[in-house]
Order: sequence, then C-alpha cells, then structure tokens
Amino acid sequence: MTPPTPIITSLTNPRVKQVVKLRQRSHRDELGLFLIEGYREIKRALDNAFYPAELYYAPELYQGSNEPALLERCLANGVQLIECAAYVFNKLSYRDRPDGLLAVAPQRHLALDQLNVPANALVIVAEAIEKPGNLGTILRSADAAGVHAVLVCDRCTDIFNPNVVRASIGTLFSVPIVETTTPETIAWLNARGIRLVAAMPDARDLYTDVDLAAPTAVIVGTEQYGLSEAWQQAAHVRVRIPMLGQADSLNVASAATILLYEAQRQRGFTTTRPPAPA
Repeated sequence: MTPPTPIITSLTNPRVKQVVKLRQRSHRDELGLFLIEGYREIKRALDNAFYPAELYYAPELYQGSNEPALLERCLANGVQLIECAAYVFNKLSYRDRPDGLLAVAPQRHLALDQLNVPANALVIVAEAIEKPGNLGTILRSADAAGVHAVLVCDRCTDIFNPNVVRASIGTLFSVPIVETTTPETIAWLNARGIRLVAAMPDARDLYTDVDLAAPTAVIVGTEQYGLSEAWQQAAHVRVRIPMLGQADSLNVASAATILLYEAQRQRGFTTTRPPAPA
C-alpha cells in the first residue's frame, strides 16, 4: 500500500504539533476532535461505523500482523493515512508502549431524545465521575453487561479524554453514551417509567434483594462524596453492596460492574440492545 502523503520525519511538522495539542481538553473542544490510539480501540471504532478523519501509523512499532488490513479498511472508508517515522510517532503517542497506530476522529454527541432504549431498559447513570480511568472502565463494564445506554451527568471528566478511550478499550464506540445534566436525566428516566436505583453505602437494602429485572437505571457517584442530594431524593430504591472488611466503599467502577451484572443475572443474561443512533 502506497501512503497518500509523504512520510513525516520532522518533530516540528505542523501535523505533529496539532495532534499533540489534542491531549488538551480545550483544544479537543475547540476543534471537535479527539484521539484514538491502539489497534483494538481503532478496530472497535471501525466496527461501530465510527470513522476517523486521519490515521497516523509507524510500521516499525507494529506489535502484530493485522495492522496492514486495518489500514486498508481505513483507506476504504475515506480515512487519510499518514505514515510517520518511529521517533515521530513516539512523540504523537500518549502511551508507554505505542503500537504504531493513532487516529484523529470527530467527536459525536448524542442527546437524550436520540436514545432508543427498549421497554425493559437497563441504563447506568454516572454522576460527576472524576477519574478518566473509572469512566472508561464503567463503559467497558456497560458494554460487557449489555447496558442500553450510559448517561454521564454533570461531568467532571471529558468522555473524549484519551485515557477514557484507553480504559474503555474502545467500548466508547459500542455503547450509546450521553452527556447531560441531573435534572434532565431524572425527567427523562421518569417519563419512561425507568426505576432509579441509587448505590449508597448506608442504604438499608442489599443490591441482591431488590428487583433489577424491571426497567432500571443504576446510579453511581463519586467515591469521595457519593451521590448528590438531587439523586438521593429522586431515587426510588437505595441499595448497598456489603462491605466485610475495613474499607467503607468500593471503587466506583467496581461497584457499577457488580450492580450491572446482578441486574443481568436477574434478567437471565440476555440483552436486546438497539442499534446506536448514527
């Protein structure tokens, strides 16, 4: 395959500077772009018809044999391919061990009214999650547990942060995700008859003792402060995960995973996720 542009060999190339700036949230928001690094993440984007605008690649850094086929697939879908010298790619990369593939993609933003959830919806609400790794792991668990949508309320972390993409292993592209506010989310869930189940360490009911097979929104918040008063008041049910050691709480992503899998256990591990909006 002949690259459509000359190989970038200069660290001061304007393209290199532009890509590096996309690590900054202000620059991502200004341009409406973000970074996707890694074979698995880029493949998952393509699998979900989420096509990058550009793909930077450095064959010297490939870690397998599937990369050329991925490049061909990108080229067939109108992605501009840009080859780099290995030392240039190392500057582009935000990983310790880059695999020679990094894409620049347009951001997509869904609204609540674009979501298509079934009658027995299972969604997760993540309020004010502070750490990109936690948000990415919640997305990964949501995908694995067949969740119909992830609603990120009053965000502290940009969903297009490179570390969210990395921690999600590309499931950012497979699960419908909406950034919205707490009041809008509560109204949207109530209008659809979806029961609000809040995870709270001081709740009376164990998470295994409540019905999660009905239309359910599992609500998790920050580890330090927990859920806001608005969510505590709006919740129809409050549940806790028993803590048998000295720790008084779980990592928020771990708690979300436990609750989602309990919901799927009660549902017989079935899912009917509608296709994501285009």
